[in-house]
Amino acid sequence: MTKKRFNPIKDKSSEIIEFLMSSPDIPDDEVLQFKLRLSIEEAVENVVRYAYDGGIGWLEAGTSLDQDSLVLTIELRDAGVPFNPLEKEDPDVTLSADERKIGGLGIFLCKKMMDSIEYRYKDGNNVLTMTKKVQG
Repeated sequence: MTKKRFNPIKDKSSEIIEFLMSSPDIPDDEVLQFKLRLSIEEAVENVVRYAYDGGIGWLEAGTSLDQDSLVLTIELRDAGVPFNPLEKEDPDVTLSADERKIGGLGIFLCKKMMDSIEYRYKDGNNVLTMTKKVQG
């Protein structure tokens, strides 16, 4: 896994996103890159904004590509406030923007763009794992 720890994460969203998007594991496919970038942006922004009081904390971000199954894995790990974004109810996208509750749209989009998203709390860390089949 190609990974890097960012500490502190305050004001580093763009740097973290660019690190992940420039990984050699990310395929050279514009449509796929759009979906990956959107999912990465939403997940990273959630950690940077909400995991730590004042953004003073760390985030470890990484990618790996299984050469046999061609499944890309993106993992974010932090020691912030325990939070499972997957427990949040999906927004009712049939309602107008004015009628919908605020929040939740980013994770909803991640769920739609990625093949799987898993959350676990392990050893005092939030671990968010997103996967996407990249070819085949």
